[in-house]
Amino acid sequence: MRGRSMLPTLREGDRLLVRYGARTRPGALVVARFPDGTLTVKRAQEQRRTSSGGAGWWLVSDNPDEGVDSRHRGPVAEDQVLAVVRLRLWPSPRMGRRLSGW
Repeated sequence: MRGRSMLPTLREGDRLLVRYGARTRPGALVVARFPDGTLTVKRAQEQRRTSSGGAGWWLVSDNPDEGVDSRHRGPVAEDQVLAVVRLRLWPSPRMGRRLSGW
């Protein structure tokens, strides 16, 4: 039996309700832009400084064996964490797991 952390929280085709400008908290799913321009949804683990010394977030994949996250790209600048995911609209939130601890 695989642990919950091994399963993906989101799947291709999920529709999300996000809030731009919302306060990022550890454990929240966020929409962020990596320095190469890639738009992604990751879990904010903790605040960290970027290589330039600015404020940033360490973003991780819920399934660490898949995808690219801060382990590969480093902390993401705070102004590049664009929105916080509030709800999965489709499939119905009742059909899936909670997206964060709020």
